[in-house]
Amino acid sequence: MACILLAVTPSLLGQGRPSNSGMDGLPAYSPRQQVSGTIRNSGSALAGLMTAWEAGFKKLQPDITFDDSLLSGDAAIGSLEAGAADLAPNGREPVLTEFLSFAEVFQNDGPFQVTVATGAYEALGRTWAQVIFVNKDNPLTQLTMKQLDQIFGAGRTGTYDGYKWVSANARPKSENIRTWGQLGLAGDWADKPIQTYGYAPTGMSNFFELTVFHGGTTWNENLKQYVETDAKQATFRAGTTAQMMEDLSRDRYGIAWAGLAHAKGIPGVKAVALAISAAGPFLLCNEQTVRSRTYPLTRSIFIQLNRPPHTAIEPRLKEFLLYILSREGQEAVANQGEYLPLAPAELAKQRAALE
Repeated sequence: MACILLAVTPSLLGQGRPSNSGMDGLPAYSPRQQVSGTIRNSGSALAGLMTAWEAGFKKLQPDITFDDSLLSGDAAIGSLEAGAADLAPNGREPVLTEFLSFAEVFQNDGPFQVTVATGAYEALGRTWAQVIFVNKDNPLTQLTMKQLDQIFGAGRTGTYDGYKWVSANARPKSENIRTWGQLGLAGDWADKPIQTYGYAPTGMSNFFELTVFHGGTTWNENLKQYVETDAKQATFRAGTTAQMMEDLSRDRYGIAWAGLAHAKGIPGVKAVALAISAAGPFLLCNEQTVRSRTYPLTRSIFIQLNRPPHTAIEPRLKEFLLYILSREGQEAVANQGEYLPLAPAELAKQRAALE
């Protein structure tokens, strides 16, 4: 299926109105009740946020104590399943095997997720927003999420919704985009194959599958995979993101997804603006668009817990979550300086979900 390259104007690519980095419009924490007992947290330390939230909460709820094992977000879901945690802070969404094990342990379709902050816009290791890059010579300036699916994905008979296989987002192979001409590029570009670059399976690729492929798992057959340069999985430089950006800078017909920080010092690549649909707006990844959560590949950090449908959250846990989702809790995010506070509308949505 041919896809037309849409015209873009400077106003669509600009940063837009500067966001208020303060806490205007966020509700102050007001205890609904005084609570006591111990809250067990297991998972990610969220770069010090958990410690900051706990200290602030104890000032207002002095009868609460915390028992923490904040070694890795990869332990978050397992700690809930083992009965070793009440709350599981995590910098990523569950993967398929975690959904399956959660269902087997709790007869529950998945952990209840509370979005407690917005991911970083460029800080590596801090749930960074994903960015689409092309070679600097490429005339392409923008893409829709559907086009991303057609470029990086492949035909599929179904997708995962949690751990359940559904057909709602199936699509035929005929919708794949494999040449630059299918995106409206003419001349020498028209018949050139698109070479895709991206991550080997990680939390980052899981987010891409959930967000771009609607839970699908089939990728373009020519995808070149890499891992984070400083990750424990890395064994040779040619297989890392540092090499990915250098490879893209030498490949006129390549396209990659990575983070803003990966492109620093690589003059041969450029970022592409994204939009949810052809109607726009097309936005580049920057602090303002990530902070406002208008950039389509903005990510979140979570606190996960076992909350069966139609049940109330235990009061001590709910009070702590309400504190995190308050002005004081989000000030701690701003002070941390890498993750971003929730926009008022998203914070209100998360507070409502606790009821």
